[in-house]
Amino acid sequence: MRHGRPKAGRMSSAIIIFSLFSLLITSFSSEVSASELSENLSKEEKLIALNAGMVVATFLWGFAYWDYGKFDPHFKSEMWFSKESYRGGADKFGHLYASYLLSTVLCSLYSSWGYEEKDAARLGALSSFILQAAMEVGDSISRYGFSYEDVIMNGLGSAFGYILNSNPEIARKIDIRLEYFPSRGFLNKGGLDFTTDYDGMKFLFALKLDGLDFIKDRHGYLKYLEVEVGYYTRGYKWKTTREKSRNVFFGLGINLSKVLESFSFGKTARVFNYYQMPYSYAPITVDLN
Repeated sequence: MRHGRPKAGRMSSAIIIFSLFSLLITSFSSEVSASELSENLSKEEKLIALNAGMVVATFLWGFAYWDYGKFDPHFKSEMWFSKESYRGGADKFGHLYASYLLSTVLCSLYSSWGYEEKDAARLGALSSFILQAAMEVGDSISRYGFSYEDVIMNGLGSAFGYILNSNPEIARKIDIRLEYFPSRGFLNKGGLDFTTDYDGMKFLFALKLDGLDFIKDRHGYLKYLEVEVGYYTRGYKWKTTREKSRNVFFGLGINLSKVLESFSFGKTARVFNYYQMPYSYAPITVDLN
């Protein structure tokens, strides 16, 4: 077991924040432009260079800061979503969401390089999985150890990225989102450890009623609503509650993307396909503990 270690926060949360920032920036432009240095490269050469660079950078950073190479190759179980697991399993959804979000950002980048939609989605998902798989290989020779649970969740996140990015009709109906609001424990500690602030995070799937034609066509006013199901934990990082909790919730909320689109803020609305605004839905919560 690896209780209390910050592995998931090291990479997954950093990828989440980087990807959300990238989505926010690119939402105000029509495409992701290539740098002058890469103008003479083909899209295939750019693809190889980017992926090789990401993997090399991960290992260089790992050898410098994450103890890569100081341990013999080994595996460690993280107990999935059990009560005694690391972060109650919230970190597993962190891996899924980070892989999904990174695959989306890379899909957008590859599309700007000239790849067709299906190819960009496939390559974006593959690149996302390769990067996080490389990190797990590095972890196998560090104090963290190789986690097959992380690899599975990375694979699921990348697969969701491929499905949603290559099927616009499905993407109209379903979002995968992160909700985040700094927890009390995070703020009490001076706001320096946001990458592992799972007490402030919720991960959810949203079914957008606007994407269901039989509802949209007959009941137009329902197009601003959505149904959510999600998971979060509390008390595993900070003592913000008397007892640790693992929570599944169901909610009825407002589709903020659709609201913003109706006010002609279509590019800004895109961000809310990936980020869930706190307090924008009414939840029913079940504590699994």
